[in-house]
Amino acid sequence: MTIALYDREQVDRLLDYPGCIAAMRDAMRSLSEAGKTQPLRQVIRVSDMATMGLMPGNLPAIGRFGAKLLSIAKDPARPGRSRHVGVVVAFSAETGALECIADADAVTAIRTACATAAATDALARHDARVLAVFGTGLQAETHIRALSHVRDIERVLLWGRSFDTATTLAARLSAEFSVAVEAVADGRRAAEQADIICTVSGSPEPILLGDWVRPGTHVNLVGSSFLGPVEVDSALVAAGRYIADYRPGVLAQAAELAVARDAGIVTDDHVVGEIGEVHTGIIAGRENPGQITIYKSLGHIVQDLAAAAYVHARAISESSAA
Repeated sequence: MTIALYDREQVDRLLDYPGCIAAMRDAMRSLSEAGKTQPLRQVIRVSDMATMGLMPGNLPAIGRFGAKLLSIAKDPARPGRSRHVGVVVAFSAETGALECIADADAVTAIRTACATAAATDALARHDARVLAVFGTGLQAETHIRALSHVRDIERVLLWGRSFDTATTLAARLSAEFSVAVEAVADGRRAAEQADIICTVSGSPEPILLGDWVRPGTHVNLVGSSFLGPVEVDSALVAAGRYIADYRPGVLAQAAELAVARDAGIVTDDHVVGEIGEVHTGIIAGRENPGQITIYKSLGHIVQDLAAAAYVHARAISESSAA
């Protein structure tokens, strides 16, 4: 049996942003349309240093099923940070054959940002031009790249817990992009000027407060993917039209929602639906220009399977053309 293997370098080359954004939009639409219960993410504590993550599921629309397997370990070189190592394993639903294995860290970095971009395209105001990013890791970089494909971003405000790190990243991205990327020491200042905000930090405590967010802003909550880290306060959760990537997952594992719910500020009904339902037109996204909209991204295996299938198809196409 021949198994196609795609390492980080190959994923970075083959998983282009426009194609991945389209694939994420289709994947989330298919997830909602299927109405089929998918297993929730499993997180297994292995030791004080390491955790195992398992995300199984299937995407009937493209005839794939599989899982993402991750090792999440503390990174001694970056105190307070973690490193992710793992694979996305995709099988053919038609034959049951193992089709491909792809580097999970590379896939996750791009597909998460592209899913956010697809959601932003559906929820943000069309005239949104200023982007604020809270966080300075890899997801900050990929989100800036991805969102530039769905809105004419004229300015990026970058906040991080380390202003020096934010300054270094802003300088590098400003040199790479035609848009100005500015490091900001004051998170409130960044939020008050933004049309779109992405939190990609995984902070254990709120770094973005509801009082800072202007009417009409779209907010992507991305950095916390399990019960624990809380990137925004309950006031912001309550203030926004709250859209989930996958509703059962968000109800069970979205930390910011859980805190607001436990405080009696919101109920499960605050989650008005899934982004796939917005993509299909089943529910409205933004209802008026002054509304705050929120997209909660936990990440879902259908995104990984769609990304892996896209990478595999491009590789086959390149091979056939050679």
